Amino acid sequence: MTAGRAPTVGFSLRASGYEAEIVGLGASVRSLRWGGRDLVMPFAADEVRPMMRGALLAPWPNRLADGRYEFGGRSHRLPVDELATRTAVHGLVAWSDFEPELVARDRLVLGARIEPRPGYPWRVAIRTEFALTEQGLGQEIVATNESDSPAPIGLGGHPYLLAGRPDARAIDEWFLELPAEEVLLVSDDRMLPSDSVPVGSGGRDDDFRSVRRLGAAVLNNAFTRFAAGPDGRTRARVVDRCGVGAEISWDGRCRWVQLYTSDHATGDGFRAALAVEPTTCPPDAFNSGRDLIALAPGASTSLGWTISALG
Repeated sequence: MTAGRAPTVGFSLRASGYEAEIVGLGASVRSLRWGGRDLVMPFAADEVRPMMRGALLAPWPNRLADGRYEFGGRSHRLPVDELATRTAVHGLVAWSDFEPELVARDRLVLGARIEPRPGYPWRVAIRTEFALTEQGLGQEIVATNESDSPAPIGLGGHPYLLAGRPDARAIDEWFLELPAEEVLLVSDDRMLPSDSVPVGSGGRDDDFRSVRRLGAAVLNNAFTRFAAGPDGRTRARVVDRCGVGAEISWDGRCRWVQLYTSDHATGDGFRAALAVEPTTCPPDAFNSGRDLIALAPGASTSLGWTISALG
């Protein structure tokens, strides 16, 4: 599948005051609005999707060092597709066409398949369902191993949340709440993980357990050890001074969330939205093994989240 092209097939969902536009390319959320207000950073129907906005990530999220890893007693090597960091990024389906399995006014099911290839010799079916309810846009991903040996799997999504107009440096004035106790530091400009430490330790500006302004915080880190609510769900909120914005929530299947303050974007996109990326594992999990799923033949694993309007 050719990377770096505009989406072709799109689907519209409407329910409970929400409007969502989904494209088959990467099963990406092109836009999500409530009451005419954008909740995620949108992109145009004829635009090449910028910065993985709204894409589905599988069979790994984030970065894989040098595209190399060992699994099942064998060494594997994938193409390096982010030259600046010398890593393989965000899996194998972000530029794949997903086919519709169900299309309704408020519900959409898309499917695709990862075929065996050099560096990832497994066949994995990916199915994702989008549903609009009064709670917002829910997305569920199910990965099923159709190979005859265990397959390494990590799942994730890549929404950019908004609490106002997506202008340059807009997020500096927004407020974030993320009840996470631990953050994964990155070692260098390759954005690869080094140590896991308590949030806020060492004087770092990454403790958002209580809602506070983002200000000049620069984040491209994975967070974990969440404090879930009484319903078993964890909630991250991005709001303006009046409490207007967006929330993303998830259950215990989501072990990690990557925060990215869009500091590598250019022009009006610079710090214009906050990526809050739910994932099952941290960056480079194919090498560290941390929370990596070894999916047995015929078995399935899943991940889900919901994006809601606040205010």
